[in-house]
Amino acid sequence: MSVIYLDHAATTPVCPEAAQAACEVMTEGFGNPSSLYPLGRAAVKRREEDRATVAAALGCLPQELFFTSCGTEGDNWAIAAAVELNRQKGNHIVTTAIEHSAVLEPMKRLKKEGFELTLLKPDAEGGIAPEMVKAAIRPDTILVSMMLVNNEVGSILPVRAAADAIQAAGSPALLHTDAVQGFLKVPFSPKDLGADLVSVCAHKVRGPKGVGALYIKKELISKMKPLLLGGGQESGLRPGTEATAQIAAFAAAVKVWEPGTAEVIRAVKDYAVDALSAIPGVTLISRGDAPHILALSLPDFSGQSVVEALGSQGICISSGSACHRGRPSHVFEAMPLPPKVKYGAIRISFGPESTREEVDRLAELLRHICRNKTLMF
Repeated sequence: MSVIYLDHAATTPVCPEAAQAACEVMTEGFGNPSSLYPLGRAAVKRREEDRATVAAALGCLPQELFFTSCGTEGDNWAIAAAVELNRQKGNHIVTTAIEHSAVLEPMKRLKKEGFELTLLKPDAEGGIAPEMVKAAIRPDTILVSMMLVNNEVGSILPVRAAADAIQAAGSPALLHTDAVQGFLKVPFSPKDLGADLVSVCAHKVRGPKGVGALYIKKELISKMKPLLLGGGQESGLRPGTEATAQIAAFAAAVKVWEPGTAEVIRAVKDYAVDALSAIPGVTLISRGDAPHILALSLPDFSGQSVVEALGSQGICISSGSACHRGRPSHVFEAMPLPPKVKYGAIRISFGPESTREEVDRLAELLRHICRNKTLMF
């Protein structure tokens, strides 16, 4: 049975160029960048070239980019550092109810520690109104954390509006955005967003798992508390021997992501919106602002059971973030939708390899499910 992979928001297949780059570093350029002999110096040179590649794609200076192990690490680090920097300036934090768990779980801990948390609620398509953001930010707000692209419905959140609201309120707040789903798919730079801290990772853009990066605005770098204590790597802020093979693969994936790729992906998604939403029994939740994510519902079934049934036919989709592992998605729960629509919610997400023929096969199976009122094929 051939596999049709339509879950690119969960992870992406590693492109050949990234796999080759990782193999080269693991087998030939395997030196420790902290070593002083030529093999170590070559590893430093390669790492800095790779840093410059990722930084250029993100739109920042290489010295503002710090490699991490994943998006979750970047989110956790950014939140902890921002609170530490501003702890004496206020007690209020703003985020949204549809953030990734890598943001919401640290926020829960901060709330338990006594910080006041404002959780912005989405509309029926997963959007956050700029007016709501403006109303939430106060002079004692010390952190705003808002994702750029929601990972379950594809909505683009008003990060720039948050930056403007911070300035208008005279707030000392630092602005963090989880841009894991937006990187390379939605045009932006930290400067354009007005963001102080931006998290990205490799495995959403055809790079490997196990590597990400955190942008730290240059004015903040000298004030940042180290994530870990150790040997002084990553300017002393993120110690630990660098994952040079994963970093090389991350940069290679970025290099081969062509400027028009997002529009190629969007064309397939738009075709899917038309084809799938026309099926009787399928409800369109959100077509998504981003080019690669689409949310639907089969209200007569549970989303998880639909995912499992389609999986038995070789089609990979999800019923929400991969991190939920079958638990109800907090994103769909937060949206003002009928209970049955939430119950039957599924996410379909596309990549450069996705085709209309794959969408047609998915449509065929969903039509069978809705027409026959069964998950059996």
